Amino acid sequence: MSDLYLLWRNLFRRKLRTFLMMLAIFVAFVIYGVLGSIHYAFQHGVDQAADNRLVVTNKITFIQPLPFAYVSKVAAVKGVKTVTYSSWFGGYYQDARNQIGTFAVDPESYMEVFRDTLRIDPAARDTFIHDRTTMLVGEAIATKYGWKPGDRIPINSNIFTNKADGSHTWELTVAGIAYPKTDSANTSFILFQHENFNESKTFGKDTVGWMTLETDSADLNDKVATAIDDMFANSTAETNTQSEKAFGKAFLAQLGNIALIITLVVGAAFATILMIVGNTMVMAVRERTKEIAVLKTLGFPSWRIWRQVLGESLLLSLLGGVPGLVLAGLLVTVLAKSASSAIPGLALTMPVMGLGLGFMVLLGLITGFLPAWTALRLNIVTALGRL
Repeated sequence: MSDLYLLWRNLFRRKLRTFLMMLAIFVAFVIYGVLGSIHYAFQHGVDQAADNRLVVTNKITFIQPLPFAYVSKVAAVKGVKTVTYSSWFGGYYQDARNQIGTFAVDPESYMEVFRDTLRIDPAARDTFIHDRTTMLVGEAIATKYGWKPGDRIPINSNIFTNKADGSHTWELTVAGIAYPKTDSANTSFILFQHENFNESKTFGKDTVGWMTLETDSADLNDKVATAIDDMFANSTAETNTQSEKAFGKAFLAQLGNIALIITLVVGAAFATILMIVGNTMVMAVRERTKEIAVLKTLGFPSWRIWRQVLGESLLLSLLGGVPGLVLAGLLVTVLAKSASSAIPGLALTMPVMGLGLGFMVLLGLITGFLPAWTALRLNIVTALGRL
């Protein structure tokens, strides 16, 4: 009689109880897989930012703009290699629910700063630079809406008004598609000319949302950042210069503390499962007190019985957790298609799955340790005399 056979028979002795425990574990790992994937997608994109890129924003908040005159002054700072500027447009397509990350940019400097991130056809690049009514569309957005070069697309803003007709719409022609050069590159965006935007909006003229710059070396980042902020100290628009990674995290913070929310939700789910499964395993072993005593009488070593009980808990955790991660992967795949613009790169990745498997093993060990220890220390005479 093999240990695996005994383990399986004991685990499914009470099928309904085992099924309910597996279901609880299953739900917990579905929640973990989906939320963990969302958190990883946000965090991974931020962590892939270039080491020698800095972002200059208004010191009060990055929502407040900066004077356009700051651009040339920042470019003149020693250690600055290239500087570009961007403004948030608040764009959407057809319906306000179809939000798209839309930015007004300086074409040449923007494509220079992000040359290692995006791949753009030379013809599309030339068209975008010389035609003020064009836009570059990220691959994810172009695929989602079926846009192609030459298409005339109305892009709406939930912030700005077009002075030409008083509407919130800008008619733009697709100059080309921007493709990612790296797996972490986000292509859920639209870029159009800042010059066109500045002349056509009804307020906020001659301002930029923020500046992104490259330094000659990442070692110069602190020195350059200090020089820029000191230059505009005590001005009407003081600046805050930080790394691109720090800026990305600050931008995500506007959505709330995602890591804390996910930790609390997943933690609450696992705490509940620990109590349910742990208590049930203790009851299951207590019901088998007489059988364990008989096995010991027949010569079964105490450590073999300990392994049986602990293995039972581990198997239960895996039988519930692995299908939970599988379903989470399917749900994340579906979610990724509908939320590509909001959460680029969303997928159930190997790090998330690996951590999930680690949680399964930990769950099995924690919930199985106490009943396994009880079985290990069980006294044969006392157990048989009690029953």
